[in-house]
Amino acid sequence: MSRTAMGTSFNRRALLRYAGLAGAAATVSSTLAACGGPASTNKTGSSSGSVTAVIGYGNNQTWDPLQTASAFAMAAILHSYESLVEGDPVTREPFPGLAKALPADLKSTKLRFELRDGAKWHDGKPVTADDVVFTYARVLDPKENVLIHSFFSQWLASVTKVDAKTVEFGLKFAFPYALQRIQICKIVPKHVFENNWKAAAAGKVVGSGPYKVTEQAPLSHTSFEKFAGYSGPRPAAYDKMLWKSIVDSAPRVAAISGAKPDAQIAENIPPANAEQLRKAGRTVEFADGGNNLFLLFNTKHSPFADKRIRQALHYAIDKKKMIEIGLRGTGTAGTSFINPKLPGSQPASQSFEHNPEKARQLLAEAGVSGLKISLSTTNTSLVLDCVKVIKEGWDAIGVQTTLDSQDTKALFSKLDNGDDFQVVATTNNPLQFGNDPDLLIRYYYDAQSVLMTKYARWTGDDTDALLALQDKAAAETDETERDGLYKQLLDQISEQAVIYPIVFTQMGTAWDPKAISGVRAQGYPGICLNQAKPV
Repeated sequence: MSRTAMGTSFNRRALLRYAGLAGAAATVSSTLAACGGPASTNKTGSSSGSVTAVIGYGNNQTWDPLQTASAFAMAAILHSYESLVEGDPVTREPFPGLAKALPADLKSTKLRFELRDGAKWHDGKPVTADDVVFTYARVLDPKENVLIHSFFSQWLASVTKVDAKTVEFGLKFAFPYALQRIQICKIVPKHVFENNWKAAAAGKVVGSGPYKVTEQAPLSHTSFEKFAGYSGPRPAAYDKMLWKSIVDSAPRVAAISGAKPDAQIAENIPPANAEQLRKAGRTVEFADGGNNLFLLFNTKHSPFADKRIRQALHYAIDKKKMIEIGLRGTGTAGTSFINPKLPGSQPASQSFEHNPEKARQLLAEAGVSGLKISLSTTNTSLVLDCVKVIKEGWDAIGVQTTLDSQDTKALFSKLDNGDDFQVVATTNNPLQFGNDPDLLIRYYYDAQSVLMTKYARWTGDDTDALLALQDKAAAETDETERDGLYKQLLDQISEQAVIYPIVFTQMGTAWDPKAISGVRAQGYPGICLNQAKPV
């Protein structure tokens, strides 16, 4: 299939499969080749000039900065590439990256960026305006249709060269989240990747960030070293880094355990292992984010076109019990489409607190009885533990429920093929791309979103009204007015409940406080060591 034929829907599928499936890495084949010695025994965590980290995802997916949804690659890219505007890894508060300064007028439809002095690529050549224009030309090209295309095409019209060190962004309208979105686009060197994107996908990394990638060993490790030519705001604190890819949770936890741990930091820590690690002297923190277990209804399969049925099934679920049993206390009930712990969230009109009586009432109003549901689910441990609570709640209101657990790739292959289904329960985490409310909502509800159009098959007047309101909110520059529009939007989404979260899960990170400082847990997969320091 050509890239054009894949379209934006392919990009959304890639995000679903590979970006936020907590507790499991994708098993897609890769052409990534090792570019160093044997994959081995490299161990850099034994000196203060180095750090060893453990990532709970594979490093064998694409490393193309404009295409990847790989949790491992995206985290590594934060250390090796830069955007014009960078942001705090948790809050996304913007600060100048490759740009010398942030634009003064953020309500303008023209944003000008001058590159910082001394910015160089890892091969020693200077970063130029031509590199920025080259990168964004690919991002905005509908024929290329890279994964991050839809995050920019809505509001960004053009990026043009002013002089050798200056570019100007032409916006379709004054977009309030422009500086947050610009953080997503990592600038790449034209002289390296022009007509050579296969090399980027296969693991070639030539950025301008504080760390250079020196070795790629698929499904084993990625090695880094300090880039001496870095001129940006957050220089490398370590001479070397070794990131190990350990997908299985037991060996991942073992690597950060014991009196002399193999690694100084590890992410994707299961809640069940938190206390064990704390007793061993590790710091373990769980962060709220975008990772959520959600229900997706096939609105073309009777009776799920009726929003009362969708609402009833949400009201039947005991979210508190799901958090206690399925998440071991590390989660938040979905009282809004956006995690209530995130700043962009507002309470929605339908809170979906556990209310079996209301669920039965809604079913009766819809004239439905004796409903039988096959709930299609992915087979990660998190999902398997949580969907038992869904079945229990639905059975309790007289909805006979059968759980159909499948491999992630197998389930989405069926959805991609247009196979019939009733309801899907799975997880996803768009937060790794950003935390503004437009992104967090539009990823699911958008005219180009495969989730809404192809999977949920939701069309009609209600769909059009929701999308129109979303576009209006995105273009509103007055913060108070914009908040009011997003409140209306969150209310509408909860009323329709076509794609809606049940619980938001926390992401766990553990580290040795005697060896490393300046790190924080984050609410999406991966780690950020750009502010870390050896103790």
